[in-house]
Parts: sequence; C-alpha cells; structure tokens
Amino acid sequence: MLLSLFSAVESGVIYAIMALGVYLTFRILDFPDLTVDGSFVTGAGVAAVAITHGINPITATLLAIVAGFLAGCLTGLLHTKGKINALLSGILMMIALYSINLRILNQPTVSVRNHDTVFSQLREVWPTAIDDFFAGIFLAMGSERAPATWVIVFFMLVVTLVIKFLTDYFLKTEVGLALRATGDNKKMIRSLSANTDSFIVLGVGLSNALVALSGALIAQINGFADVQMGIGMIVIGLASVIIGEAIFGKRTIAIATIAVIGGAIVYRIVVTLALRVDFLETGDMRLITACIVIVALVAPKLLQARKEKKRRAGKRAALRQLREEA
Repeated sequence: MLLSLFSAVESGVIYAIMALGVYLTFRILDFPDLTVDGSFVTGAGVAAVAITHGINPITATLLAIVAGFLAGCLTGLLHTKGKINALLSGILMMIALYSINLRILNQPTVSVRNHDTVFSQLREVWPTAIDDFFAGIFLAMGSERAPATWVIVFFMLVVTLVIKFLTDYFLKTEVGLALRATGDNKKMIRSLSANTDSFIVLGVGLSNALVALSGALIAQINGFADVQMGIGMIVIGLASVIIGEAIFGKRTIAIATIAVIGGAIVYRIVVTLALRVDFLETGDMRLITACIVIVALVAPKLLQARKEKKRRAGKRAALRQLREEA
C-alpha cells in the first residue's frame, strides 16, 4: 500500500508540471487549449528520439521544451492571426500533432530503456549516504522495501517547485501582468495600445512548453514514448487544477500554483486508491477521472449553497427575535 501511494506521488509530481501549463491557459489566459493532448506526446517523442540518437538527455529534454513551445505558438497563431475559434484552434493543432508525432517517432513506440536518461544520470551522481538514509526511513515506516525511485521523487519535487516559483515570478513581471490582464479583460488591454495577440501566442506557447517538459520526463521515467500516451492529458490537467483550487483555494497566484501541484498529487493518489477497489479495473481510469472532476466541481457549490442557506436562516432568526423583543 505504501509503495503504491509513493508511486502515485511520484507520477503526480511530474504531471504537476503539465497541470501548471494547463493552469496558464485555462485560468490565466482564459483560453480553452486542447493542444495539450498532442504537445505532451511531442515532448515525449522529441526527447525519446533524441536520446536514442545519442544526444545528451538534458539537451534532449530542452529540445522537447522548444518543440512544445512551437506547437503552442502555432495554436496561438491559428487563433489570433487565422481568426479561428480558440477551442477549434486547439482541436485542429491536436489533430495535426498526431501525424507530426508519428513522423517524429517513425513508429508507434520508441524505447529508451537501454539509453541514458536524466534520471539514470541523476542516480550516478547521487550520494549513496543520502540514499541509505531515506531507505532507512521507509523501512522504519513499515515498508518491506524502500522504493527504488524515491530519488526521482525528491529531484522532481525540487524541479516542480522551481518551475512553480519561476511561474509566480513571471506572472508578477510587466509581461506576466499583461498576460493576466489579457485573460481578464482583452478589450481593456487593447484600449491601452497593447498587442493582445502577442500575449496570447506567448502564453499558449509557454503553457505547451511545460506540457512537453512533463511528457519528456514521463517518457524517460517510463522508459518509452508512445503516440497514444497523450490521450486524456487535458482532462488530467483540468482535474488537477480544479481539485487543487477546491482543496487549497486560489486567493493569490502563489496559492493557486501550489494548489495545482497539490491537486495533481491528490488526483494521482485518489486514482491509485480507486483502482484498488475490487470491481474497478485499469480501463475504468477515464470514468474515475470524470467522477473526480464532477465531485470537485459540484462539491464546492453545494457547500457554498449550504453556507448561504445557514446565513439566511440566521438572518431570519435574528429578525424574528428583534420583532418579538419589539
């Protein structure tokens, strides 16, 4: 059980990077971008193919980020310059990326199991003493064995938090504030002679760069890139954002981004626990995801309605008391 939860946290931390990308488009830019399903595979495919051709894993991951950024920019250009509906722009780019990803991979699946990856290189330089220390902690917690990938979780948590803080800082800069304003009120920004088209292209590009980075890391940790691995990524990203906001709130940018990370981890834990139920199978994951999103959307509204009902009842009781006293 402990190992299963650890594995859920491991994948949740990596998917949190993708969720941060989704947060940029859906919450900051108010742009329903469905490119995610395609750019996730693009990042995974570019990294995997580059690694199999002898390119350094770090360089391969950077190439994946650039590929994702370009894919996002193309979606933004379709919307801003091509005057195509935002939702349709994402759908068209997602469809186009399927064929592009097949071209990149040149086959349905590319394996990187026998090649160096970012994580295998990390293992080589990681101090053995620290490894033994954390292994002892897991054994003390009652686990039969220490997870072999705990180093990856620690490393990815640091990377994800660095990306979170960089995102927070960027959204507080002049460009970031303009980006947020574009999502809030596009007409107002245009009245100030700002080029909203450029901000939309930049925002969607940065979003898909993060998505591609997540895809590249998932391909390296799983040992392969598959042309079908991006299916449903947008739903996972939205689920992470919605769950995080429902649990942790969204009062400020800093809180919202940490909520997205927490939401991604909670989502993976809930899915892991749900799959342990006897009558549910791996094929039910999409159903589980849909149910989680529905609960995350409906529950806060029901709680808010209940609070409002109590508040109104309290007001009526106070009025009755005043009348009786009068």
